[in-house]
Amino acid sequence: MAGELGGPRLAARMADVRESGTVELMDRARQLRARGQDVVSLAGGEPDFDTPAGAVEEAVRALREGFTHYVSSRGIPELRRAIAGKLQRENGVAYDADTEIVVTVGAKMALLSAILVLVEPGEEVISFGPAWVSYQPMVALAGGRLVAVPLRAEGGRFAFDEAEVQRAVTPRTKVLLVNNPHNPTGKVFSRDELAFLAGLAREHDLVVIADEIYEHIVYDGRRHVSMASLDGMRERTVTVNGFSKAYAMTGWRLGYLAAPAAVASAALAITQQTTTCATSFAQKGAVAALTTGGGAVAAMVAEFARRRQFLLERFRAIPGVELIPPEGTFYAFPRLPGDTPSTEVARRLLEEKQVAVVPGSVFGEAGEGFLRLSFSCSLGELCRGLDRLEAFFRGG
Repeated sequence: MAGELGGPRLAARMADVRESGTVELMDRARQLRARGQDVVSLAGGEPDFDTPAGAVEEAVRALREGFTHYVSSRGIPELRRAIAGKLQRENGVAYDADTEIVVTVGAKMALLSAILVLVEPGEEVISFGPAWVSYQPMVALAGGRLVAVPLRAEGGRFAFDEAEVQRAVTPRTKVLLVNNPHNPTGKVFSRDELAFLAGLAREHDLVVIADEIYEHIVYDGRRHVSMASLDGMRERTVTVNGFSKAYAMTGWRLGYLAAPAAVASAALAITQQTTTCATSFAQKGAVAALTTGGGAVAAMVAEFARRRQFLLERFRAIPGVELIPPEGTFYAFPRLPGDTPSTEVARRLLEEKQVAVVPGSVFGEAGEGFLRLSFSCSLGELCRGLDRLEAFFRGG
């Protein structure tokens, strides 16, 4: 049966899968720049740093040596070993590189694979709202339902209410999805908060998908804690990570998941039936990133911390806008004054001040009344963008 316009009828599942709000805004900013408009983009989640030189050199070497063909769908052995070493060294969790790690085309594919492997139609996934824009569509593709427990801005940080999390658990709940550090709020979950969630998972026999893509980007002496490292959690946790954020390798499209062998094998089947394998020569570069790129990561995080401090100081001068200091990531999530929808504020900022930000509403109901700003751009661009934001909120 044809659709309303005479074309193919779309599958019903696509009713809950729409274009990414954040990607759409980044594309819009690029289009306006291409037309000659002086747009400052604070919308993107992409570090403005170069990929570590060692990673680039190894990828180029692999290209020149003809390493351009299919490789193992699990990932090349040396990369899986490097990932296993990293997880043991930095996260305190031991994985078998041959059976419990799968390299994927970006961390997004690792997340989607984990959700497809674990979630049956009609089952529920608990996450925390405002939530990264791709979680809900991914769960919808599996036929599941995302249940967002709100993170509320109280007492100088974003926090969840334990009772609300407990009430969210139903007989249909299958997965607890924890994004730590958290996009868009910048929250870093404390060990006590994670311990509570781990206890809930054990009590209700839930699986945890731990999205740890921002693990290295934390501030003020905080330390990231991996859910899988907590007592009794290794066997019920799927850890998802990648190279885009910490190593400024967004275009390389490399991620991975680490999980018990049965889950990893099922995710491997999805890789084999979809992408076959992650790009061969990019994986060679990723080995170098993990083994020699630590200095570049530290330097990048130090610069993010400097930009964060600059941003916090500037926001103190912007009337009516409340900003809880981000504890991690490179995002700020200020609360707007008044009750104008965040989409309208973001539209006006782009049209009137040529500054692109993300309306909080794209992250779900709990994000309404907020904007997401990225400080992953240069300090100069950040300064220009904040000048325009301040002028906007001052009515200038």
